[in-house]
Amino acid sequence: MDVIFLGATKGMGRALARRMAERGDRLFLLGRRADELEAVGQDLAVRGAAPRGSAACDLAEPEGFETALDAAFAACAPEGRVAVVVTAAVFASQEELEADPAFARRLLNVNFTNTILFCEAARKRLLARGGGTLCVFSSVAGERGRKPVVIYGATKAGLSRYLEGLDHRFRAQGLEVITVKPGFVKTGMTAHLDPPPFAGEPTDVAERVLAAIDAGRPVVYAPVAWAPIMAVIRGLPRFVMRRVGF
Repeated sequence: MDVIFLGATKGMGRALARRMAERGDRLFLLGRRADELEAVGQDLAVRGAAPRGSAACDLAEPEGFETALDAAFAACAPEGRVAVVVTAAVFASQEELEADPAFARRLLNVNFTNTILFCEAARKRLLARGGGTLCVFSSVAGERGRKPVVIYGATKAGLSRYLEGLDHRFRAQGLEVITVKPGFVKTGMTAHLDPPPFAGEPTDVAERVLAAIDAGRPVVYAPVAWAPIMAVIRGLPRFVMRRVGF
């Protein structure tokens, strides 16, 4: 399978890209920094699948999406399935975002508006090929309005609803949309936070996501414990949510 991957340089994205390379998928890397893309490419080559190429793509700069995706799709085989994977995003605590409106605006643009614009550009190209897979990382933070993730969670809630709508609208045309909803995973993004007992590892998340891509499963929680946890949280009445701190 040809895979166009935005976000393979860090955390869960890096773990998923490595797993894909190990099983022989052919990756084309998109990212902000050429040095990081080169380092990831060398790492993937050692694991059995040197990338087909790379191109600059920054979710903060949507004017570059078309050029980057044109280069990526041109490197794919003319026939066969293509997957576009998006793990890139911006994260910050609610306190940081409340204290810095300019940063909050950047996070809102990157995680919601620009991610959707990137997905729209990818979606059109996949459908032009007769279908394919669009796998995008959202978050359990978007499942319910919660005190610690008011702004970040809002971006992920909107992204999850957009991806759900895409699945409803285009599944019959061959577009398989996979929404990944990670919970707490031990990455550089969460290194400054105290992990809960059910915190996951990037490699475990990668295995679950890869299985979902192969099966065409539209929603995957990772680690798996987050599925029942969020089912409970979604069912809590609002007066309880006002009192608790999670």
